[in-house]
Amino acid sequence: MMLVMEFIFNVSAVIQMMSISLGVGASTVAITSFFVAIADGHMDATERRMLQPVYVILRVAMGLILATAILKALTEIITFGGSVITGSLLGIWTVIVVLFINAYLMTAHIMPSSFGPAIQAGSWYTLGFLTALISIGIANSYLVFLIGYGLFMAAVITFVNGMIVYLKIRRPAKPNLAD
Repeated sequence: MMLVMEFIFNVSAVIQMMSISLGVGASTVAITSFFVAIADGHMDATERRMLQPVYVILRVAMGLILATAILKALTEIITFGGSVITGSLLGIWTVIVVLFINAYLMTAHIMPSSFGPAIQAGSWYTLGFLTALISIGIANSYLVFLIGYGLFMAAVITFVNGMIVYLKIRRPAKPNLAD
């Protein structure tokens, strides 16, 4: 039984790390493409169509991360009991919940574009960074995680909105057709 649990945990961990890498990469492509698409002042149908496969990849990565996080948690709880609930585990689950809620709110057009893309990108980077820290034995305090996550999200939101403002300023003036 222990070997089966260890096998399930290890396979889940590998798939989860690959899914996080996929999500971080796709998120980078999504936010960069978003900037390119809005640089001229509007996002046309072609630009939206180009982003659709990236969004599908992000959803696949999210689904795999959720499935593997559940499998890992179940195998650890069955094997070790409740003592496996650490600050870093709570941090990972917090980011997963934020990713899913924000994706839903963006899809439903409830989350404004001044926050949604930044929250999603910042959460993907946080998930990648946090799992890297966990793999080297750092990041066990949930309070420290929450403070860091909050500060990082504020920085990413500021950056994304700064880029949007910068792109608006850089935008060439529309020709006056009345002349």
